[in-house]
Amino acid sequence: MTDLASLLAAFKTASGCEASVWTRTGEVVVRTASTNEPTRPPRFPTLSEGTLVQDGDDGTDLIAAVPGPRAAWLIVGPSRDGKSPAPQMQFLLPVIAQITQSSLEVEHAAAELAERYEEINLLYTISEILGRTVDLSDATKRILAEVSDTVGARKGSVQVYDAAARSLVTVAVLGAEASSVDRIAIDDAACVSSKVFRAGHATIVGDTEMLADPEKPFRRGAMLSVPILWTTPKSEPETLGVVNLSDRRTGLPFTAGDQKLMSAIATQIGTAIQNSRLVTESLQQQRFAQEMQLAHDLQMLLLPETSAVAPNAIVGARVVPAESVGGDLYNLFRLGPGKTGVMVGDVSGHGYQAALVMALTMSASAIHAQGTTDPGDVLNALLHSLADELRQAEMFVSLFYGVIDRASQELRFANAGHPHAFVIAKNGTAERLAAMDPPLGMGLGAPQAAARPWKQDDLLLLFTDGVSDARDANGRRLGEDRVLESARIARAEAPDAIVDRLFELVDRHVAGAPLRDDLTIVVLRS
Repeated sequence: MTDLASLLAAFKTASGCEASVWTRTGEVVVRTASTNEPTRPPRFPTLSEGTLVQDGDDGTDLIAAVPGPRAAWLIVGPSRDGKSPAPQMQFLLPVIAQITQSSLEVEHAAAELAERYEEINLLYTISEILGRTVDLSDATKRILAEVSDTVGARKGSVQVYDAAARSLVTVAVLGAEASSVDRIAIDDAACVSSKVFRAGHATIVGDTEMLADPEKPFRRGAMLSVPILWTTPKSEPETLGVVNLSDRRTGLPFTAGDQKLMSAIATQIGTAIQNSRLVTESLQQQRFAQEMQLAHDLQMLLLPETSAVAPNAIVGARVVPAESVGGDLYNLFRLGPGKTGVMVGDVSGHGYQAALVMALTMSASAIHAQGTTDPGDVLNALLHSLADELRQAEMFVSLFYGVIDRASQELRFANAGHPHAFVIAKNGTAERLAAMDPPLGMGLGAPQAAARPWKQDDLLLLFTDGVSDARDANGRRLGEDRVLESARIARAEAPDAIVDRLFELVDRHVAGAPLRDDLTIVVLRS
């Protein structure tokens, strides 16, 4: 038994009057609760609130409209002694009004809760889709399908902004083929999507408003259009795209509630777009890091093993690029009985372009060094081989190339702008092998060779300016003098050990500060 039926039953017991409540649902009036079974449906004239009308076969029943938003009537019959039920009506009517109002509020709350449940369930479903799907196109298609079921739309689209083309690109479409939807320019004044994207605010347009050809595939009648926004606590909202819904199954217009729901969903889609971008950028960075590591490995493979000139010479050498790849190089050549060629170079700049010039220099020097033992001729041939590339790249190469002849005890060398080339004698005296020509690519003259005596205990020390120019966190240079002093102290050690000692010197000085230039050190004893 309902609360209303219980009330009427108690009322009958107390007053002896029959009573019933009737309500209108649509066009039909139905009995909601009653203490008797009427023989015929009563008449329900249009009554103003508080008006009493007599009814019944004998005219003794009273009927009154129940106050409140719901169309309802209260009928009260005469008491057992046949007296008019007017006093009982006056008592019961406000009680019935309160109960029917409370019942209506409960129904509305239940309906709203059911609607909110659908929205919450939709948002939860979308969260699951975004949590399980990385592919943006697949995620937006599934989201659009879920939204259409909840809102009741048969057409729709999700469009993402393409900054390069300044247009909206459709990544998901409902009710049409994706191939039928063209890009929409963001400055297209006729399109709803463009307007919403530019304004960053949702809108609902009527059946005949802003009808534009580019939107025909996903629009029929009124359309709800919502911007896809990405917002962070430290930045202004960024509009990433637009969501459109159209052609409702019910034929009812879109509401402010629909707009609010779609705005929440668009925010989730914005998060998905941003996550997709971050994933793409991360993958690109990973691929770039892998490619740079591969380039580094390949570049290191171009450098010869120090054992390539044994036993004529004992060599220690190391190259450390400032980035994954660089422009520093060294090369070693066996040139016949007792003759060893050694080259050190520094391409201007560092990074990919310098690495390409470095590779060209390595390959060209390997060819030219076998054609002649004269260092000047080798650098001149290199200049001609590299001239076009150096000119186009606006780069130059400082190069030192020396040939040690153990039989004649002579060092012949050509130096094209390389400042750090020294011979350290047994007694620790350091002699600079001066640059006689500018770096390759900076001058047109043919490099010239020079000669000096070479003793068995002499040590050839070559390094690039990245070593002497290495700087600590405060910008202080290591300096050439400290490098030479460390090499002089260790001059009796094996070349490998001297190279290790010099790199330790650099590491202590920079103390973790990033390298500004490539580092190369070559130490040779013959």
